[in-house]
Amino acid sequence: MTLTFRHPLVAGIALAATMWSPALLIGHAQQAAPAQKQTGGFPDLVAGLKATPGCLGVETARTTSGKMVIFAWFENKKAVLNWYQSDMHQGLVNQYAGGYRRPGGPLAGVPDDAPVLAIASLTMPTPPTDGDLRAATTQIAIELYAPLPGGIASGGRFAPSSVKVPGLIEVPSARP
Repeated sequence: MTLTFRHPLVAGIALAATMWSPALLIGHAQQAAPAQKQTGGFPDLVAGLKATPGCLGVETARTTSGKMVIFAWFENKKAVLNWYQSDMHQGLVNQYAGGYRRPGGPLAGVPDDAPVLAIASLTMPTPPTDGDLRAATTQIAIELYAPLPGGIASGGRFAPSSVKVPGLIEVPSARP
């Protein structure tokens, strides 16, 4: 399946640089409570995303190549902007990107009515001992995707069921 791609640098730096602090790696990925400060002064990014109006779901993973990844599904562009304009995100943008703003504005070119999957990835070969996440990071990216028509699912989906995928065939699973 081919996906459309956009690359908002500021959101990626802020999102990925903070989401993988050591405090967040220990059990906060499945938490749905309101966003709170965690130890070390890092916000609970997953909870902050989940609390954002229009955020349909959040998952985290680690790839075989060592990338730490967060997947956040949003109802539409307005929902992504809810996150982008949130106090938590703006604080991160100012802290990690020096207030840099994307030319053309946030999400320039993203359609208004399509669901959006934001994937932030970060590679940190060794955790920082001094708390300097930026110095310990060797790769950071955020990519935005929208579903294409098609696909098949049996027994569930990776995306939340509330993400509308035109032409998706959902087949009941045969359980023994």
